[in-house]
Amino acid sequence: MKSRAVFLDRDGVINQPVVREGKPYSPSSTEGFEIISGVPEALRMLRDAGFLLVCVTNQPDVARGIQQREEVERMHKMLISTLPLDDILSCYHDNRDNCHCRKPLPGMLMDAAQKWSISLPESFMIGDRWRDIEAGSNAGCSTLFIEYGYSEQKPKSPPDMTVLSLLEAAKWILKQI
Repeated sequence: MKSRAVFLDRDGVINQPVVREGKPYSPSSTEGFEIISGVPEALRMLRDAGFLLVCVTNQPDVARGIQQREEVERMHKMLISTLPLDDILSCYHDNRDNCHCRKPLPGMLMDAAQKWSISLPESFMIGDRWRDIEAGSNAGCSTLFIEYGYSEQKPKSPPDMTVLSLLEAAKWILKQI
């Protein structure tokens, strides 16, 4: 029997992004890494409903030489130790690398589906950027867009629901099952 999952982007969904000139960026270190209010509660609600919780995150600053992979992995160890996440998958590539895992491509979701025996049509992708919604749509998941009003393009594929927080997204998902 296949499991249901909630896939979550990291920056802007689980932790506070660094917003400069209306655009979100990853925090540069664990010292600047802050879990968004309501996230632990939302994740507990989803876990209690039987969902696997998988974070899928693009971290292109590693490929760009701006961020150290070890620092990103320290952030992920902190998340795994404090939140009920089952897995964190990261794409450390930039667009020019033409990998299969960089969102909006669905590679990380497909890899997680194979690893965890996940039914993608019964799963959800939650993100705050167009790439997240496209990845979820490309994988066949239902999608939820957390709208922060960033100064960047909106999802090309309309999300199944637009919300203002992960907690609101979790409540909406639980009404669907």
